[in-house]
Amino acid sequence: MTEQSGSCVLVTGALGQIGTELVAALRQRHGTDSVIATDLREINDHSVVTSGIFVVADVLDKNRLEELIISHSVDTVYHLAAILSATGEMNPELCERVNLGGLANVLELAKEYNLRLYAPSSIAVFGPDCPSLAPQVTPLNPTTMYGMTKVAGEVMANYYWENHAVDVRGIRYPGLISWKAPPGGGTTDYAVEIFRHAVESGNYTCFVKPDTKLPMMYMDDAIRATLELMETPIESLGSARAGYNIAGVSFTAEELSNAIAARIPNFVCGFEPDIRQKYADSWPSMIDDTQAQNDWGWKPQFGLNQLVDEMLANLQDEN
Repeated sequence: MTEQSGSCVLVTGALGQIGTELVAALRQRHGTDSVIATDLREINDHSVVTSGIFVVADVLDKNRLEELIISHSVDTVYHLAAILSATGEMNPELCERVNLGGLANVLELAKEYNLRLYAPSSIAVFGPDCPSLAPQVTPLNPTTMYGMTKVAGEVMANYYWENHAVDVRGIRYPGLISWKAPPGGGTTDYAVEIFRHAVESGNYTCFVKPDTKLPMMYMDDAIRATLELMETPIESLGSARAGYNIAGVSFTAEELSNAIAARIPNFVCGFEPDIRQKYADSWPSMIDDTQAQNDWGWKPQFGLNQLVDEMLANLQDEN
């Protein structure tokens, strides 16, 4: 391995839903000049671009990533760049190429330059044969290309840990709910869209059935979980290091709609399921995160009511 002497963080996919808030948290922790944000495109007025160093980079361009790692003395990479579930089903070849090709590049660079690597997974790794309460260890037979790439990603990460001692870690994120950035084409996007529509127009048409129950998490919890996992001593991590189950809160689409309606009395939500219902039906409704609790003390802070209050308060202030 080539040793790196610096202490700088590189974030791929930094303009996405997670990246928007993770970059802010990392810059607060490590300093503005110590976090290099990258994405395939540049949005000039985006907070990630205006608040620190931003560079356009394609995760499929290994040489470009290597240049950034060397020139900025990077020692840690948060690899967020990915094509998500619903978008991935519209272009499965691109989903496979970006999700696996990009990960292969950063894993090889992590091996070469002795980098610490965060590579997130997803509840999309689970399939119809998974119990409704998903255990940490269970058959992983996803029905989407996105889910397949995440299963393969966990396998690749474990391979690089076991064979090359690359310190790579990951979390199987539930559906993530945030007011700061729009969703990125995932099956759980309704749980973000519904808030914006409630505040802006007072009505929303949900693309899953009322009784669809899925694991969700407020973004503040997801960012905290990510940072806590990366700060955990390596000797504390167990076999789930590449894809820890973490639980936030599970609720049905109707329960979410009702919670919003209780706070915005004239809000009306209709339900017209589309192809994303099929993807949602293949996932568990709850997550068993006992191993994350035991290995690094994970515990969520936001339940449904706290989540709804936070989302509406922030979006109403924004409007």
